[in-house]
Amino acid sequence: MVAVLKFGGTSLATSAQRKLAATRVREARDDGFATVAVVSAFGRLPDPYSTDTLLSLASGSAPNANTDMLLAAGELIAASVFASELSAAGIEARAFSGAQAGIVTDECHGDATIVRVEPRALVEALERGAVAVVAGFQGATVDGTVTTLGRGGTDLSAVAIGHALGAQRVDIYTDVSGVMTADPRRVAEARTIARISLAEMSELADHGAGVMHDKAAAYADRTGTGYSLKGLDSNRGTVVDAAVEHDRAVTGVTATGRVTWLRVIRGDIESPIRRMQTEIDMFARIAAAGISLDQVTINQSGVTFVVEGDRAGEMRRLLAGLNLAVRVREGCSKLSIVGSGMRGRPGVVHRIVDALSRANVEIIHCTDSNITVSILVPQSDVTLAERAVHEEFALDTEEPTA
Repeated sequence: MVAVLKFGGTSLATSAQRKLAATRVREARDDGFATVAVVSAFGRLPDPYSTDTLLSLASGSAPNANTDMLLAAGELIAASVFASELSAAGIEARAFSGAQAGIVTDECHGDATIVRVEPRALVEALERGAVAVVAGFQGATVDGTVTTLGRGGTDLSAVAIGHALGAQRVDIYTDVSGVMTADPRRVAEARTIARISLAEMSELADHGAGVMHDKAAAYADRTGTGYSLKGLDSNRGTVVDAAVEHDRAVTGVTATGRVTWLRVIRGDIESPIRRMQTEIDMFARIAAAGISLDQVTINQSGVTFVVEGDRAGEMRRLLAGLNLAVRVREGCSKLSIVGSGMRGRPGVVHRIVDALSRANVEIIHCTDSNITVSILVPQSDVTLAERAVHEEFALDTEEPTA
């Protein structure tokens, strides 16, 4: 049996925290698991080896091979130190870089995609009875060039290694005990979710829940790799698994920061082909500017979408000269309501809209997918909106068990 334990930077920032992490490793071994520990760089800015501290040495350079080599050093230091401390505590351990662990990526520096994992060296270490301590957040291209996986990429390293090894346990240790039904900073009644599906966790992470890296959650969902999100201190949290089903419609609520909403109306263009070409030109300009779109809808009345930040002036300039009427609204936030139980269940959108109406929250835009309803609201009202939906679906109460 194999267990993969991921420890974030705050979980390893002090000697006391590293000793507690070592205890979690020892517990896994005592339970009969061959154990891999995947680690992040120690601490946060201004700690000397944190990713942000190292990034400050790069002088604002765009991501490239040199900056990836620099940033990878933080996790290499963490892996070496933690492996040495495990060995000193009587637990045989060996440190590995991401490349030595077999993580092969594409060539996109700063945000690389994992192509495959070839864990032969890890398997050999585990068969010798050692703990493999892997530097997270990094890999290498086929020619050996170091790459990094993007912010929060150690979660992705752990999930990918767990999948490649067929691990029976993948535990993501953080400074919070699991996934909450809402942000507890905004909703005092938020509680920890005991079990959640891979798809639900992927949706929550993609829509702003910071407890799990969105690329890692998507990778786990795509590969069917179950995992747990646990607090290092409590050793308790949330089980994330493909087999979870819910009786209730909604599992959790999350929200983004500030976004800008745009509604684009075609000018006096009568030809459908010319209208379509104008839209293609618009999307081409946006893509060339490197701007990501969200909540896109296209219909006879025009196109609506959302972009991150307050970007009214930038978007107007970008779309100038295309014979388009552009309506823009800054200062919005996206509230996302997630639940596999809403699939095929009538009345969910009605309850959401009714709850927001009773709370006097304006609905600017609404889109939905299979298990998510996303509502655009004024950023000033996002806390009120999150509380209203949380209360409407009684998310403060545990789901009844069969």
